[in-house]
Amino acid sequence: MTSPRSRSSTPTAEDMAWSLTRCALRRPPVEGASPASIVPPQVPAPARGYVGQLLAQHAVDLRLSQPRRTKLGDHQPPAAGVVRHRITVNEDLNPYAFLTTLLHEIAHAATWQRHRGRRRLRPHGREWQQEFGGLLRPILAANMVPPTVATALAHAVDRPAAATCSDRRLLLALAEFDPPPVGHVRVEDLAEQALFRVAGGGVFRAGRMVRSRRACFDLSSGREYRLHGLALVEPLAEPPRPHGVRRRRAT
Repeated sequence: MTSPRSRSSTPTAEDMAWSLTRCALRRPPVEGASPASIVPPQVPAPARGYVGQLLAQHAVDLRLSQPRRTKLGDHQPPAAGVVRHRITVNEDLNPYAFLTTLLHEIAHAATWQRHRGRRRLRPHGREWQQEFGGLLRPILAANMVPPTVATALAHAVDRPAAATCSDRRLLLALAEFDPPPVGHVRVEDLAEQALFRVAGGGVFRAGRMVRSRRACFDLSSGREYRLHGLALVEPLAEPPRPHGVRRRRAT
């Protein structure tokens, strides 16, 4: 995903405010400060008050993270001698993906608080599902998100997925608000045997779809990987030439 804030040579007042907020969210919390006093700008405006209340209620230390490929957010319960939960969320998510991910992680904090000390508590079991659904209902009741996202979240209230990336309906609804990248397509829209490049620069050949993922083969190693069908990649007409190798002219 691309960052919601573009870089420019001359920073605007909004850019400066965003930089200060990001730095504040990466510092350890000030003793006695309420997390409700800092709600990241990624949170949609209608939901900012609600999110601030949740951060205060569940004693959450919220940190912004650089984009991670393996996860959108995570939760760590209080360790020995610590009273606050720690939640991180990728800073490049669009506002509604950020909100959904944050609520997902706050549901973990709420589940831990309600059932602390209990053994064999499944990370995304019935207890977490009830907490997640309970956090989503005020969002829907107050119309804090667009209709397409609200419809997908309403479905998640009844059958919440273990992770946002497991719920195709919700993923598609949230992806509508991502900045459209030029020259990229979704993995599921590639033809079999098509070549493509991922964000890290690796080049792959597309295989068959396996449920929500596509089998893809690294051209350099031949290893098979399973990429999510909704991932965005750059299609290639032909394999890239090795560095320093020139294409022969036709005679």
